[in-house]
Amino acid sequence: MKNSVRVALAQFRAERGNISNNIEAHKKLCASAASQGAKIIMFPELSLTGYEPDLLPELAIGRSSPLIKELSNTAVENRLTVIAGCPLRSGRVKPYIGAVISHPNEEVNYYKKQYLHQGENEYSVAGDENYSFSVDQVKFTLAVCADFTEPQHFNDAKASNTDVYLVSALISKRGFLKDSGLLSSIANTLNIPVLLSNFVGETGGWDTAGQSSVWDHEGEIVIQGDESHEGITVCTISNGKISDVRFQMLKRTNWPD
Repeated sequence: MKNSVRVALAQFRAERGNISNNIEAHKKLCASAASQGAKIIMFPELSLTGYEPDLLPELAIGRSSPLIKELSNTAVENRLTVIAGCPLRSGRVKPYIGAVISHPNEEVNYYKKQYLHQGENEYSVAGDENYSFSVDQVKFTLAVCADFTEPQHFNDAKASNTDVYLVSALISKRGFLKDSGLLSSIANTLNIPVLLSNFVGETGGWDTAGQSSVWDHEGEIVIQGDESHEGITVCTISNGKISDVRFQMLKRTNWPD
């Protein structure tokens, strides 16, 4: 890696199916991340809708949706790459569990989760392509939740010479110890930083763990967010090293305008 890049990991309380309110929260967190020098902000899995599998077919969006333009405008205005989670139309009855990646040059990309948790195939279908992007000559590979539990996914990332493994997820309080151990192991195996964005509060019947986290290339935890408060975990990645880390707790009463 030739340059350094600052990354923000958002954690917030999603409102069930309320895309309008959730996207406003995204905009506030993007403004906060930009004010701290971030070039990338990642949100949890299905952040625009909350993790609500039964609502996925109803709320799935297409590429012509005004929401895509709204996210793109937010990326341009804040000079950020914004990774937001949402159900994406597949052309079939069931949608993808996806992510919209909006870049500050107005380019918009899409990723579809490839490995589904048990029960998710009742409401969604799996994608079949990996997704990577670069900012300031730093290469990132994106995983959505269960993707990181499949060795094929992170081994593909290793084979592609990615510099950072990004994980957008829902991890419950009960599952956090196990999953954080796996993410630590992935960082050590790939010898690169691993970054996690997670919800706080309840969504889809899950009591989520927060603790949006950064592991270094040896699998050591560098910083974690709060267990129950909204905010952003921020770090700088330079030549594979982590520096200038912090978690900023944010209350909705003092979010940026």
